[in-house]
Amino acid sequence: MERSSEEEAATDEEDEDQAAAGWTGTPGRSEEGTPARKAPMGGVPDPSADRLALRLCRELVYQDQETPERETGLPVSQAERDAPSVSPSSLVDTFGPSISSLSSSYFSTHHHASFSSSSSSPSVLSLTPPLPPSVELPALLTDTRLTLDVYKGGAAALPLLWGSITGQLRGLLYLRLGSEDKPGLDDALDVLPHLTELRSLAVRGHCFYDSQGDPLPGLLTTLPPSVSSLSHLVHLDLSFNQLTCLPSCLLSLPVLSSLLLCHNRLSDLPPGLGQLSSLTYLSLMGNEVVSLPWSLGQLKALQTLDVSHNLLQRLPEEIGFLEKLVKLELSHNKLKQLPESMGSLLALRELVIYSNDLHLIPQCLNKLPLLKIDVRDNPLGQPPTPPPLSPTPDQAETKIQELHLGFNQHSFCVSPAGCHVFLPGGAELLFPPGCLVTTTRLKWVEKRPERKWVWLEEHDILLSRPLELRPHGITFLKPVEVCVPYHRTKRREVVVQRFDGQSWSSLPTVLRRGSESHSSHPGGRPARLACCAVIQFSWFVVVSRPVKDSCSVTPAGALLVSTADPGVKLHFPPDSTVQARTITLQVLQVSVSEVQALCGDPQARVSPLLCLSQTPSIQFLQPIKVQVPLPLGVTGHTLDTSCLYLLHGDPTAQTWTDITSQVSLYVTHLYAIFYITHFSWYWLWYTTQRCVSGVVRKVYQRLKQFKVQFLVLQRKTDPSQVMLQCLPANRVDGRVQSLSEQYDGPQPSDLCDLLEGEQFFAGFERGLDISTERPDCVEGRLCFVFYSSLKNLKEVYICPDLGQKGPVRGQVSFYRGEFPSNLPEEVAKKRKGPDSQWLATLPLRLPALNSENNFIMEALQYPPLNLGDPESGYLTEANLLSISLQIAQDWRVIGINLGLSYQELDRIQYKYRDDLGALVLDMLFHWARGQRNAGPGAASRLVAAMTESGRRDLADEIEDIVSLGRRKYSESLRRVGLEEPHNPGVDEPMLGTDG
Repeated sequence: MERSSEEEAATDEEDEDQAAAGWTGTPGRSEEGTPARKAPMGGVPDPSADRLALRLCRELVYQDQETPERETGLPVSQAERDAPSVSPSSLVDTFGPSISSLSSSYFSTHHHASFSSSSSSPSVLSLTPPLPPSVELPALLTDTRLTLDVYKGGAAALPLLWGSITGQLRGLLYLRLGSEDKPGLDDALDVLPHLTELRSLAVRGHCFYDSQGDPLPGLLTTLPPSVSSLSHLVHLDLSFNQLTCLPSCLLSLPVLSSLLLCHNRLSDLPPGLGQLSSLTYLSLMGNEVVSLPWSLGQLKALQTLDVSHNLLQRLPEEIGFLEKLVKLELSHNKLKQLPESMGSLLALRELVIYSNDLHLIPQCLNKLPLLKIDVRDNPLGQPPTPPPLSPTPDQAETKIQELHLGFNQHSFCVSPAGCHVFLPGGAELLFPPGCLVTTTRLKWVEKRPERKWVWLEEHDILLSRPLELRPHGITFLKPVEVCVPYHRTKRREVVVQRFDGQSWSSLPTVLRRGSESHSSHPGGRPARLACCAVIQFSWFVVVSRPVKDSCSVTPAGALLVSTADPGVKLHFPPDSTVQARTITLQVLQVSVSEVQALCGDPQARVSPLLCLSQTPSIQFLQPIKVQVPLPLGVTGHTLDTSCLYLLHGDPTAQTWTDITSQVSLYVTHLYAIFYITHFSWYWLWYTTQRCVSGVVRKVYQRLKQFKVQFLVLQRKTDPSQVMLQCLPANRVDGRVQSLSEQYDGPQPSDLCDLLEGEQFFAGFERGLDISTERPDCVEGRLCFVFYSSLKNLKEVYICPDLGQKGPVRGQVSFYRGEFPSNLPEEVAKKRKGPDSQWLATLPLRLPALNSENNFIMEALQYPPLNLGDPESGYLTEANLLSISLQIAQDWRVIGINLGLSYQELDRIQYKYRDDLGALVLDMLFHWARGQRNAGPGAASRLVAAMTESGRRDLADEIEDIVSLGRRKYSESLRRVGLEEPHNPGVDEPMLGTDG
């Protein structure tokens, strides 16, 4: 089972306007627990100023035309009546800190709301945060729902609202608070116990970002004991906070069904956890939990348990008592074994246990036929790793200093004491103590993988970008460890290569994972590192290649056995050489199915390809015995010797020659044996075709090529920004899906063939051009070099050619090799078929510009969709769109009542975090699409969800639409004679209407 890369934790990230509005007051409290005012600078409180501040706060809540006397019951001065419109900036100098009853952060983030009380127009609700001036505070407050996590510090408004509209808040069912403002949060927690009707409560961090783009942490450390009075609470989300233990008050919530404690600091759970008998969903992802209590088995209603990204070493046997458990997420822990009691989890359908230390999967899980298990990244079948030996006193060393560099820090200093340097992207440099005499400034730079920085041998694959370390001439007194991150490869040798300015050489390489504290991706595993020891700086790259085995052959003879395929052996008899020489053997495994498809012979079989070389390159005095396995599926008893061919390859000329008749070739039951005196490439074929040399040459060339596709995508928010990318075909679908939220464009190109390290060009044509000068752009065409394990990506800004007006329907063409300067114009325009240089062409459209030099963007389109059926109720797409415009901030609770999962709602919220309108539409249409196979009654289910969410107004509107449609439907049936006149008491089918 392949698991999605998106973690199924609750992620709630919204970009909000965090500009300050100049408010300087801070929340204060009197001894009685009510908000306290601070005196102005003169030391004496100003009653008129406080009354005006209070009036302003109440206007934010009510936004109506009532007089101040009716709002406060206090007399109001004439000066106050003469100030119908007040702005925060105009109050800051006049009243100073006297408005401290509302926190500065609350006011600073609400400066977009209208403060005027003279307007008689109703509130206009916008669907796109941050809220424009036309949006007023009531958009955050409905009859049963209050959302205060859309502005930084919004929790501070809860005490103010409680003191002003206590009666309305007593009936609150759904409440969301941000936890990034500690003083405001503490005041809000004091109000919580009074909201006894609450059904759903979220107090989360990571709702906002600082100036560096990092999420602000939640500051919640505990909950007051009085929260246990929330006896109706069903859903509680305390994610992204600083809880170190489970608040005891939560154990007294009798109907709590969903509990999210993701990304806190929990290390254990209380034994009383079993008291939450109604719990169906529990998420503890991203904590520090070492073990689970035995009382976990008492959660009989639990259906989903997520304990991923913790420190679990074992599971309690009582986990087998969770008879309703459907999904168990245990990835990224330290589990060494699973209890046999898990065989009793008959309802379990999904078990995620990847990235643990499991050597064995218990047989009891085989009794669960519907269970899907993800066991990736576990040492299954391997013997347990013995504990490491404790270091001896002389081995123990003091920990050297660590230095973490940013992307813009390309130089650093290393002292004689040594340093462990972490470079962006995952690379590491380890300078041991004593490697330098004096403190020295060093530099690093990561270069583009251009041909002048990369040298690949035949069958090599580049796995990293070139890393240059300077100064090149510096010499270290002790070897410095250079660790370069690389992309994963299968069944090949990974080595670091160094360029000293004149030639490339391979270095002894050790593979390991990077430091736990230095992950190349936030929240991900540490990078894979290829490490080597050097005494001088230079250029370094990581490549993968067929495993190289080597030995030194002396006059006494030798035996060389391949580590990649032990069936391949080289026997060097005595006196085969006079002087010692170094022999290198590489074995390249070849897919039989690919060979059959390329040569058109379904009976074709091949052995591994042998690449032999020696230094010095002179012929042997005695024939060398070479043993190679027979092609797969062929034995010495069944083969037809007339179909067996031995091919000799010349790597320089790229030719293959049939030498079967020129060598002594015989077969045993499993092996073919032949004798040679010259080292080169050798390949054993079994085929019925003739003219084998020509067939092998074509097949070999095709096997070296990668099937690739080209992508041309435009950023949705700026069509002039274009991303060009070339990827192997098996990686294209996943890449397109990951980019679909930010980019749009034509489908990927047809399949093309490219070699590792082959150069190609991208040209903008038919009215398009690149808008900036680039060193990799010549004659309007971008230069690329294809490497199968790298991204092969460039982003450019384009513009219309001179003289072009209106929208431009252009294209991007990809060419192989040199610049196609001699292509006829008609070929460049029509592109009827590929020539020797052309690879693919994709269309590209650049919208027209308006008078303000901005692109005229097309409106967001949604696929046609109708909901329900004529028998039980029917709503058209236009009906659904009209309803979505009125949902606004209630979208999440409506989604919950419609049956959407919390994970799906979080996914939608992250996808459209900058566009509330698109978010609401996606939620509603996502649910509607799922109703196609849910049977009749979809319209009724939508009405019920609106009612449960406290939106009786929308429920009534839907019922009116359906009733009108029902009448029209019945009248149409009567007109064509398919229905009798209306008979009271008989149910009629329901149909929506756009009218």
